[in-house]
Amino acid sequence: MTAAAALVLVRALNAAALPDGSRRGPLPQPARDIFAAIVPVLLEGALPTGAEFPIARDETLIAIGQAIAGLPSASREELAELVSLLDFAPTRCVVAGVWSPWSEASSASIAAFLARWRDSRFTLLRSAYAALHQIVFAAWYAQPRAWPATGYAGPPALPFA
Repeated sequence: MTAAAALVLVRALNAAALPDGSRRGPLPQPARDIFAAIVPVLLEGALPTGAEFPIARDETLIAIGQAIAGLPSASREELAELVSLLDFAPTRCVVAGVWSPWSEASSASIAAFLARWRDSRFTLLRSAYAALHQIVFAAWYAQPRAWPATGYAGPPALPFA
């Protein structure tokens, strides 16, 4: 199955996977499951460990939902199609090579999927990887929790006259 054919299939299934209105609020469950699996792999070494890990991951998932809500409608639709593609088991297996549900997928299988898409000869898959990567990194590094590791002291205080 080509990536284009998979996206046509996903477009048809999109309404069922992401009910009306879910694109504006918090991440719908399919997107939350996918990003919850991808975030630790993409941000390996950047996220805190131990008891702070689930807090940082959940804050990042909230920030991802906020970032997606702020995107133009066309971009939100494209991301909804990508989420549908990755959520639907047959296309997830064929196109991403992730055979387990996202909540059960190993870090190694997720890392392999991301590397395949990042290095794919198909522009569509490289673009999908870039979208996932950019949203996750923007959501994480926009948070004050991530700033000390980068040496960013935060936005300057603006004096009010």
